[in-house]
Amino acid sequence: MESSRSLEHVLSMQGGEDDASYVKNCYGPAAALALSKPMLTTAINSIKLTEGCSSHLKIADLGCAIGDNTFSTVETVVEVLGKKLAVIDGGTEPEMEFEVFFSDLSSNDFNTLFRSLDEKVNGSSRKYFAAGVPGSFYKRLFPKGELHVVVTMSALQWLSQVPEKVMEKGSKSWNKGGVWIEGAEKEVVEAYAEQADKDLVEFLKCRKEEIVVGGVLFMLMGGRPSGSVNQIGDPDSSLKHPFTTLMDQAWQDLVDEGLIEEEKRDGFNIPVYFRTTEEIAAAIDRCGGFKIEKTENLIIADHMNGKQEELMKDPDSYGRDRANYAQAGLKPIVQAYLGPDLTHKLFKRYAVRAAADKEILNNCFYHMISVSAVRV
Repeated sequence: MESSRSLEHVLSMQGGEDDASYVKNCYGPAAALALSKPMLTTAINSIKLTEGCSSHLKIADLGCAIGDNTFSTVETVVEVLGKKLAVIDGGTEPEMEFEVFFSDLSSNDFNTLFRSLDEKVNGSSRKYFAAGVPGSFYKRLFPKGELHVVVTMSALQWLSQVPEKVMEKGSKSWNKGGVWIEGAEKEVVEAYAEQADKDLVEFLKCRKEEIVVGGVLFMLMGGRPSGSVNQIGDPDSSLKHPFTTLMDQAWQDLVDEGLIEEEKRDGFNIPVYFRTTEEIAAAIDRCGGFKIEKTENLIIADHMNGKQEELMKDPDSYGRDRANYAQAGLKPIVQAYLGPDLTHKLFKRYAVRAAADKEILNNCFYHMISVSAVRV
């Protein structure tokens, strides 16, 4: 897989609205949004607004993807800001207008996003003006001092590129035999950690330029518990996470069947890293310009928990559901690497593996981290 030069042109959640789309498979992010909403509300209420401030407030959702989660986040921000402004203005409805920027990589399915935008805006209790801003959030996207609120939800675990060290065949950091870092050699994990740290600092530097003093930065990202060496500490969750065991097995099936060479498999790596709260705080401290208001570790239940009896009666359906869930986040980058035919075969093998999963009865949970910070 190539570096950031090409990754940002293919990295996206699966577009459209079919069974494998992100729109139909965003259960995890939706659960995380629900759990983080009280913290997001508190964060927005901490923004420094005074009577007679700018005639309109600018909000940016970075890594917005598509679907109801995107609109739900923005509606929360706009609603809380509206109530806060009403208090400032003595209980009357303020004249303030809201401008919302939905931003993601150019590979994002903005067509699907904007098709439902008008309905969502008109159905909202408070209207806002909307625009799309394509581009990587690891680069500058807006003029200096323009934004009042920036949110990024379930996106910052995605890196700007696969670390170059991981792609060096024969090196200690070479991730031979795997497509992600769970269970990989420590040198591989260290290379990912180094890239993740560099990326987060760069992200923060850009936002420091763009957010007004007193503005709010709210980040929700895939994370891991403090002190955990593994990306996914819980054994059951490690087995069932879409990036881990089943994914490696499906790629190995393609190799064993002679459909691809081992070298082809070894050239693909998933550009994701789950940080700890300490890693996030260290990056914020080095960047400067932000004061952390609050940090929370969230434990997200797998959407299949509680459906074990139903799933055991129809394991094939369970396998297809698991494969769809994996495709929602990975299909675009896999297809850019393997092409449509082999990508179809890969996720077909994934579904078969999932259907035969003996751990189907185990509940599993994933960790996410939410951070609210104020621009100082």
